[in-house]
Amino acid sequence: MLPVLTVVAVILGLWYAASVWLNAQWALDMAARQDRELGGIALVLDTWSQDKPKLPAPHQVAAELWKTTIGQNITSKRSLVYHGWVTLSATLAGFGLGTVLGISLAVGIVYNRVMDMSVMPWVIASQTIPILAIAPMIIVVLNAMGISGLLPKAMISMYLSFFPVVVGMVKGLRSPSRMQLDQMRTWSATRPQEFLRLRLPASMPYLFASMKIAMAASLVGAIVGELPTGAVAGLGARLLAGSYYGQTIQIWSALFMAAIVAAGMVGLIGLIQRVTLKRMGMT
Repeated sequence: MLPVLTVVAVILGLWYAASVWLNAQWALDMAARQDRELGGIALVLDTWSQDKPKLPAPHQVAAELWKTTIGQNITSKRSLVYHGWVTLSATLAGFGLGTVLGISLAVGIVYNRVMDMSVMPWVIASQTIPILAIAPMIIVVLNAMGISGLLPKAMISMYLSFFPVVVGMVKGLRSPSRMQLDQMRTWSATRPQEFLRLRLPASMPYLFASMKIAMAASLVGAIVGELPTGAVAGLGARLLAGSYYGQTIQIWSALFMAAIVAAGMVGLIGLIQRVTLKRMGMT
């Protein structure tokens, strides 16, 4: 516990120091316009209390998070809980679609040599396209088909989340040793039996590890999907609004809310992993 607290204290110290450094010039310029001197403690306090700082201090971000979560009704458009749920709904939809697609492709790649030689290179190549370039294309195409709202964001989330699932599941399904596979053939096991009794259980640790990465990537995809649509709800919308009006504290609070949502969902996957692997006798 002490090492963790030490790291957190160092990060907070560096953050406070950086906020003084970045915000000091604006404070000095304002003091010069008002024909007053500003130095020492007064300067430091000013850099930590500006309305639109270049870098908000930690306590300013914490206060904004408190005001927009605990201090607001969760149905209010000013509530980060409300905006977080809007983004989370698209994240979960994209994560679900990406997981199903990733597992399906992985099974085909492992059991079909043609797919292994043809699909896998395309799966890898798909991740070289910047998501900021492809997101507007997906939204424009789906809007032309009369599809809007949750699905375009979910598709972008799926695009980012399926890749780690594919890679993890391929590795997991191929993890049984040659001796184990030969033993299944000795027992005259069919391919479905080999899959259900050997390959699938062996792939579970790899699947859960890849799902944690996919969940974080899916959240990024949902936020990115909100940016080109001019969304009025969601964490991406809060980031856009903050950038338009120079509300850096709002931007940072939205970023921290996104991190909290991601950490919570990854933690939930970790809990399901522990329960599942324990029931399978792997812990």
